[in-house]
Amino acid sequence: MTRFLAIGECMLELTHRTEHDLRLSVAGDTYNTAVYLARSTMLQEVGVDYLTLLGDDHYSDLVLETMRGEGVGTHLVGRVAGAQPGLYLVRTDDEGERSFTYYRSRSPARGLFGAGHDLADGLGGHDVLYLSAVTLQLLTDKARRRLWELLARAREQGARVVFDSNYRPAGWPDREAAREAVSTAYGLTDTALSTFDDERALFGDDSPEAAARRLRGQGPREVVVKDGARGCVVLVEEEIGSEPVHVPAEVVDEVVDTTAAGDSFNAGYLAARLRGEGPVESARRAHALAARVVARRGAVVQDPELPPRGARP
Repeated sequence: MTRFLAIGECMLELTHRTEHDLRLSVAGDTYNTAVYLARSTMLQEVGVDYLTLLGDDHYSDLVLETMRGEGVGTHLVGRVAGAQPGLYLVRTDDEGERSFTYYRSRSPARGLFGAGHDLADGLGGHDVLYLSAVTLQLLTDKARRRLWELLARAREQGARVVFDSNYRPAGWPDREAAREAVSTAYGLTDTALSTFDDERALFGDDSPEAAARRLRGQGPREVVVKDGARGCVVLVEEEIGSEPVHVPAEVVDEVVDTTAAGDSFNAGYLAARLRGEGPVESARRAHALAARVVARRGAVVQDPELPPRGARP
């Protein structure tokens, strides 16, 4: 069994159904990927765990209960006395594009890898470590340096690091700080699951292919650059050659909500790769999963063909 660990923040999500009617659920970029990976694999294939910090209130209990119902391991979820989880609200326009309002400045996850909340031992024994730039923006500079040490040590011990750029400008003091942190992460990454818009905003790439070539030069042996409805490009020299290969997206009749499009793509890609499928076929499966997700509302959707791992017979 492959042991997969996602690192980041899991929040309360309030999604507008109408102007005054909202639906409460649990979400967060790396958490979304962990959930969809669990739903797309069997327990005997992939054990999915999550590492974060929560509070000790009712809503933190709800987050934990929801994780467990999805078959996501919670033994690496720390609790902080007197704290509450972060919260965000989602609005979607007529094309399914979303906008977010965050209330997370005092989220306990901001203490990850800090004094009293290192959880360093949790990285040991996992085969795949997954994080994003959203994970990085939570951390203090000192905690980020601690994370670099832990990732480097885990790689020396045989673990693979998977990183999603997922650049959100509002979470950084400035673009340069984000560039520096993301660049360092790529230097410790084996598989990059990036997004062209993020790479263009941070590094000025003029095409997904250019972004893939640059990323390959920064260290990752396996590179995927997502490009929304245009599909993605994949670059894995050992398997498909030295040039990026374009893989078109699936056509979606109606895009309802793009909130977790990239997160679900990442899960679909990783699930296929962990089963031994090639990178191009894995990208096709990733597009298929993302197409199901964007056709429904919310980050973690209700889909009878994609039930929670905990709900399977």
